[in-house]
Amino acid sequence: MAKIKRALISLSDKTGAIEFTRELAGFGVEFLSTGGTAKILRDAGLAVKDVSEHTGFPEMLDGRVKTLHPKVHGGLLGLRSNPEHVATMKAHGIEPIDMVVVNLYPFRQAISKPGCTLEDAIENIDIGGPAMLRSAAKNFESVTVVIDPADYATVLEDMEKN
Repeated sequence: MAKIKRALISLSDKTGAIEFTRELAGFGVEFLSTGGTAKILRDAGLAVKDVSEHTGFPEMLDGRVKTLHPKVHGGLLGLRSNPEHVATMKAHGIEPIDMVVVNLYPFRQAISKPGCTLEDAIENIDIGGPAMLRSAAKNFESVTVVIDPADYATVLEDMEKN
């Protein structure tokens, strides 16, 4: 596992998020986050930078556009070992993001609820989460992906070993 300096945390299932983030903070990790996740982390006394502050672009369209930005995806996709990528990132103010802690909107649960409307279903189609996961996976040598809260302990153990 590569050294984690910056993590983007955006969760629908916030189980264990505060404890996990506190542990990450102990390793000196800087946090970017969105909406409700940023709020619960801040309320727990953790230092968090809003993704909108990081990108210089506000959340928009009722929260549909939060993380779909070059400063997010460039930070995930940029190859740290490629001098051209590093120079391009620097030229555009793109900072590397070394960990993505994301779980997706609970689409299946949402559409299973009695009375779920088409509008409700549509609003539970996650776009930014899968996009970040794909960007991170494409750069798996430099970006750690964490989806399941059940994996938090394993990730922390790996960080301690490395």
